[in-house]
Amino acid sequence: MPCRARVIAAAIAVALLGIESPAVFAQSTVGTISGAAPAAAGESVRVENPGSGFSRDVPVDERGRFTAASLPIGIYRVTLLRDGKPVETRDNIQLRVGTTTQVSFAEASSAAGPSTENLAAVTVSANAIPAIDTTSVDSRSVVTATELAKLPVARSAESVALLAPGTVAGNPAFGGVAFSGSSVAENAYYINGFNTSNPLTNLGGTQLPYGAIDQQETLTAGYGPQYGRSDGGVISQVGKHGTNEWHFGAQIQWLPRSLRAGPANSYYVQGKRKGELYDYNREDKSWSEIINGYGGGALIKDKLFFYAAYEVERQQGSSIGSIDGPYETEYRYRDPRWYAKVDWNITDNHILEFTGVSSKQSYQANQFFYDYDSKTEGAFRAQSSPTKTSTDIGIVKYTGYLTDDLTLSAMYGKLKNKNYTQYPGYDADQVFISGASNQNPALNGGVPLPGSQPFGYLNDPSAANRTRNLRIDLSEHLGDHTISAGIDNQVAVATDQGSIVSGPDGGYWWIYTNASGDPTAPIDIQNGVPAPVGYPGGEDGYYVSRYRYRAVASAQTTQRAQYIEDAWQVSDRFLLKLGLRNDQFTNYNTDHKAYIRQTKPQWAPRVGFAWDVGGDASFKVFGNVGRYYLALPNSVAIRGAGGNLFTNEYFTYTGINADGTPSGLTALPPGHAVAGSAAALTGAAPDPETVTARHLKAEFQDEYVLGFQHQWGPEWVYGVKGVVRNLRNALDDVCDVGTIQAAARAQGVDTDALSDANPSCYIFNPGKASDFTLLTDDGARHNVHVTNDDFGFPHLKRKYAGLEFTLEHPFDGTWYGSFNYVYSHSFGNTEGPVRSDIRQSDIAATTSWDYSSLMVYSNGDQANDQRHQFKFNGYWQMASEWLLGANLAVVSGLPKGCLGAFGGPDLPPEDRDPSGYGKTSYYFCDGRPEPPGRAGRTPWQYTLSGNLEYRPEWAGKKLAFNLYVFNILNKQRPIQYDSGYGSTNDVPVDSYQRVVYRQQPRYVRVAVSYDF
Repeated sequence: MPCRARVIAAAIAVALLGIESPAVFAQSTVGTISGAAPAAAGESVRVENPGSGFSRDVPVDERGRFTAASLPIGIYRVTLLRDGKPVETRDNIQLRVGTTTQVSFAEASSAAGPSTENLAAVTVSANAIPAIDTTSVDSRSVVTATELAKLPVARSAESVALLAPGTVAGNPAFGGVAFSGSSVAENAYYINGFNTSNPLTNLGGTQLPYGAIDQQETLTAGYGPQYGRSDGGVISQVGKHGTNEWHFGAQIQWLPRSLRAGPANSYYVQGKRKGELYDYNREDKSWSEIINGYGGGALIKDKLFFYAAYEVERQQGSSIGSIDGPYETEYRYRDPRWYAKVDWNITDNHILEFTGVSSKQSYQANQFFYDYDSKTEGAFRAQSSPTKTSTDIGIVKYTGYLTDDLTLSAMYGKLKNKNYTQYPGYDADQVFISGASNQNPALNGGVPLPGSQPFGYLNDPSAANRTRNLRIDLSEHLGDHTISAGIDNQVAVATDQGSIVSGPDGGYWWIYTNASGDPTAPIDIQNGVPAPVGYPGGEDGYYVSRYRYRAVASAQTTQRAQYIEDAWQVSDRFLLKLGLRNDQFTNYNTDHKAYIRQTKPQWAPRVGFAWDVGGDASFKVFGNVGRYYLALPNSVAIRGAGGNLFTNEYFTYTGINADGTPSGLTALPPGHAVAGSAAALTGAAPDPETVTARHLKAEFQDEYVLGFQHQWGPEWVYGVKGVVRNLRNALDDVCDVGTIQAAARAQGVDTDALSDANPSCYIFNPGKASDFTLLTDDGARHNVHVTNDDFGFPHLKRKYAGLEFTLEHPFDGTWYGSFNYVYSHSFGNTEGPVRSDIRQSDIAATTSWDYSSLMVYSNGDQANDQRHQFKFNGYWQMASEWLLGANLAVVSGLPKGCLGAFGGPDLPPEDRDPSGYGKTSYYFCDGRPEPPGRAGRTPWQYTLSGNLEYRPEWAGKKLAFNLYVFNILNKQRPIQYDSGYGSTNDVPVDSYQRVVYRQQPRYVRVAVSYDF
């Protein structure tokens, strides 16, 4: 049978389900419509958006296929034309971002010919269009504004992303989402194709006002070479836009204090304080109010459109600190955000878009003393630091359909972020007191004396971040191939970031420590600081340190990338995508000198396939193999490449003044301030060539995906997918200067002549041999080779394996449901740029890999390893006016940790803290090895949320009343326990296994909205 005849026969046989053509999405702000049609002479297909007047005609090729790529998202009408006259029409086609929607045609009538006129349009309901996109090889979920309005989801991009399989909520210390075993600091955020990831830390990113989201796309695995700067996941939001009809609306939402459950209290569970109250959370209260409005329409019909949305959230509440900081804080937040978009259809072939986004937050609070015995608020203490943050974004994008097969898009955007903190009433003569609960109770009357200095750290008022991003993408359809290529360049500048400690004499704190559990153990072996026993006031293990810290720097990161991809339709049923991306990264210090250059080719192949098994888009087998690179953000320069003063001076004491400061001080040897290095003693900025190992390689990860999707009857789609990830290279800091100097001596370097300008820690590739540059006093530079065995480190390891099962019932006019279950395992000896187990967000500067002793028995379950995840969400249109929605997550517990002193009881006390980081730092517990995960798991978490909507007919369904209840069952199970075992006599410290975080208590949101 000739090819043309086969295509026509297939199109008729599948009854409107056709054969798709591959599509490539340079930036995920657009979608594609493709399908099959009878390959008769003079046939073409018109895709048009009645809301905007946008229209494109594309030809039907000789095999009966058509593709209209890079279409703005919206509701489309698709018409088959013969000699310019309509033959068949498909109406109400919902185009989702980043996906291909299949719309195919058969002969409208056997008698139809070129002269046929006025044929009736055919309206195809949503569930008649295949739910399986047989042109995609990645793993993504897309949620529309309509669906967001019907589901009980918290108002954040991360909460929406958590609906997708394979996503895990980040540690509450820094929030975010972990994708398939990666850390929360490895994701990318986009708004209308512009990268809005936090340029300083890469933790989170700027988001749209919730009501301005048109669609949110969450990519969890297998994304193509168009995306980079992420080896976790991608959260991409597309904002709403104006149409030919003007629409307006407003909504007010309340989260009342009276309908919010009280948080559970936190208690000591170990030691002498077992059962005592640590943190009185029960009386923490808050209320919120959210007001938002929008408006949009055509300034010039079919040509020029405008849309704007404004949202402001006000929150007010009070919270009671722990006994370490016994204050009641009464606070207020105000978070205004706006979004505006202008779309100009210059012609049907040329589109210009302008986007503006602004997000601001202000915080004010007053602190009062709090009496834990009487549970009452006391006198006014101080006004907390009022803070203001602002992020403003401007984006311009051009899309040109240069021919039927050639599309060009160019996007340029800027982001400006400012962080401003005030310190009202700051008194530089007052000293900040840390660890007041560790004061010797014999000297303070049994009541901690926290002092009157409320400000611990001071930030520079001129701190700011700026990002600019340029993208150019070109896509051309050539027969069975769709070739796309482009560049993706970004520059991020951080100004005056960092902080100093408050207080007199350049700033210092007093930090109290209670070593009563083991008073004979040395405080700092590396610097020769002995145990407090034997010194006045130190008999029971109590001592104090004078802590100084200063780290303020500016930095810049330049990231450039080029990519190319061939989407090759090998046959009518088999699509192969061959992609390649090349990333280049350069990091600059305060003096704009490069301390990291990764500009040699970093090839990242991305290869995937999609097999339409039956040719009718009802059964797809797909797979993907890819490599993903990640650059270091600017925050690394503050600690690693900037000048840092970081010292401690240790004393015993025999008295405590009323302001919390110690008296009767006796200096412990060596009798002066000590630090990890000479550079940390002075705060001098290091030579940029000495900051990192030579020939430093960027972090990258390899990923493997294999799965299938299958249509089960006309109403269900199910799928199974396996995901495997392997972190091949990472970056962190190593602080084992002693090993580096030993290697230098073995290689002929006079270490007695080493310069004080050498850093105390170096950024390197963990688990691999490294070359370091050491400076001597004569100005000479020495290259020192240190092997992984020299350090005594294990090889780098982070692996993830997950099996996902999905079942979905598309909305059929009555109900929608989505269920997924994931069984996964994330394991190894490094989480990535952050450490969730100890709540450390110092990007690529965690305590991991600092010393070999810290990595002994480090291989185990990762802190974000949630072995089982059951998720369900859906909604039911119970009646014309009533809708019920639900969201259920049932997830297994996370690994509990136990970090104690190094080694077992056979080691002398002076050998059980070899790094000097304290006795809560090593993978030993009760004197036994304790790899991550061996200490057990936190309880399973059950979170059920629901919403009820009433949209009355008497108001034309323009008025809506909504009730949302989150965590209906008020489950407040622990998410994390304190992991610090903390002694050398194998008796846990009092804080061990104390609850640090729990599930958020039940709360209620009431909303009234009107749209017209």
